Amino acid sequence: MVLSNSSALFIRLNYSQNVFNKGKKAVTTVLSGSFNNLVTTQRLYTANPGKTSYVKDETENTPSRGKISRAMRAYLERAKAHNEFMNKETVEFNVGKRHLANMMGEDPETITQDQINKSIEYLFPSGLFEPRARPMMRPPAEIFPQRKAAEFDEAGRPFHSMFYTSKPNYYQLLYDIVEAINTLKEQRLKSKHLVQIAPQTEVNIVGSTWLTKPEMEAILLEVLIDKDYDEFVRAMERLLKYPGFEQYKDLIMKYRKPLMNKTEQLQPPKLEYTSDGIPFITTKRCMRKSARGEVTIRGKGSGKITINGQSILYFDDVQGREQVIFPLIFTGLANTVDVEATVNGGGPSSQAGAIRWGIAWGLRSFVDPDMIERMRIAGLLKRDHRIRERKKPGQEGARRKFTWKKR
Repeated sequence: MVLSNSSALFIRLNYSQNVFNKGKKAVTTVLSGSFNNLVTTQRLYTANPGKTSYVKDETENTPSRGKISRAMRAYLERAKAHNEFMNKETVEFNVGKRHLANMMGEDPETITQDQINKSIEYLFPSGLFEPRARPMMRPPAEIFPQRKAAEFDEAGRPFHSMFYTSKPNYYQLLYDIVEAINTLKEQRLKSKHLVQIAPQTEVNIVGSTWLTKPEMEAILLEVLIDKDYDEFVRAMERLLKYPGFEQYKDLIMKYRKPLMNKTEQLQPPKLEYTSDGIPFITTKRCMRKSARGEVTIRGKGSGKITINGQSILYFDDVQGREQVIFPLIFTGLANTVDVEATVNGGGPSSQAGAIRWGIAWGLRSFVDPDMIERMRIAGLLKRDHRIRERKKPGQEGARRKFTWKKR
């Protein structure tokens, strides 16, 4: 059946009049097809004079305001468990600190972390070489790694624009570096024909170096691979090549650490004193090849040298005796201090080398910084790590080969 344009218009107007006559709350049903799941969804509209408003259907899968996403719910559960764990560890640490203070005769309220470390070292002596393997007692916040804050809202929408890169903090840092480089480029182009002005702030990068990859991971709270770390270093080095990089001092120095000064590396330990007021210092772990020794130097002496209960004649060879007395002659303390050494293992040469290093290392506490620098230049403070190279199979020695014969 074909209707003319006027007939169709009349039917539409008649239908609209019937709808308005039913009142302001008349409801019409509109069917709209969903092409995603091929399911027909029913939506309701309220007809008002001059306005048609949408009424949300309960069957639609739109999140309500009070609904929390699965990701947010899982994060809240993990955060709650972590907070409970940290609170428990903190309570146990405070209780243990009070017990330790009572044992050592300290005030539980004013005991410091340095006193705690010395108490643990006294109560649980350990000879392990790695400090992290020794017993320790520190606040839980220093032992357990930090956790990231929530990176998305209750509906699951991420806060950070680079959330889906899996390393938002790292890529945000690269973005900031590139923005700084582009800004310096623009400034250089604008001021190309202008007089250069001296920077107001100076950045001393000579005595510092870039943070290591583990230190970067601790700051960014993200796991980095070697390629990521190399890209970061290259970007920072490129930033330092542009004039005017001093205005980004905070960005640069945040990821640099000062190098340890040589005087700090060779900082001598403080002297100890006996009940008679005689200063002394003990150097342990004196090593040379397979020899191991311990050297004690006492001040206010007469130059007496004792090695395993014997005099310097303990060494039959003159070379061994010269090795032992050389640090004393070099510092001018040959007739001022007494030396007592115990050594075992190795041969005469390695034992003499171990005692020589122990004497030189202990004499730092009896001399001034200038003499320490002279000793360092002379090589007295450098440990000799050379050892005998093993014999190789199929050879006459470590390097020597068998004589080749044609027949």
